[in-house]
Amino acid sequence: MDINFLIARRVRELRDAQNLSLDALAARSNVGRSTISLIERGESSPTAAVLDKLASALGVALASLFEDKAEPAAQPSPVARVADQPVWTDPASGYTRRSLSPAAPSPLQLVDVIFPPGQRVAYDSAPHGADIHQQIWIIEGTMDIGVGDQQWRLRAGDTLAMRLERHIVYFNPTAERARYLVALTSQPATRRT
Repeated sequence: MDINFLIARRVRELRDAQNLSLDALAARSNVGRSTISLIERGESSPTAAVLDKLASALGVALASLFEDKAEPAAQPSPVARVADQPVWTDPASGYTRRSLSPAAPSPLQLVDVIFPPGQRVAYDSAPHGADIHQQIWIIEGTMDIGVGDQQWRLRAGDTLAMRLERHIVYFNPTAERARYLVALTSQPATRRT
């Protein structure tokens, strides 16, 4: 399946599940109604920043927008063959993400990221209605990752754990690509008193 059509279907499914109109999702996400409509029709290749805003407004992890939730005739497979793993490239930065997780239900999602040299991606939104935790394991290269007002330089073998609740910046400060694995899990947000 074409990755833009997979994203289109997921955004529409998630919006419909929450009974949100295009206008309501636009207001909640700060993404234009026409942009959302183009995305839902598979006529746009949205950037990582736009997808982050939509995921946040829908209360899901960004990785959820790449899940193939089509109703299968049989039980979803616990195996994700490499040829069937959705691959998406951010048109703004050129970073590539491969969804590694099988279709079988699991609270854990795995994503393989290849991040080009000198590129930066910033996520400004915290998800509404979800408590999302992720760990990043650097496989090769170097990444500077900022969460809120903290920043870490990570090299091959280093791991960073974080909650997706603040501004996050990913930056490859080198002339070589970086590759890392993201493991994330989400649960409904608990109310804080």
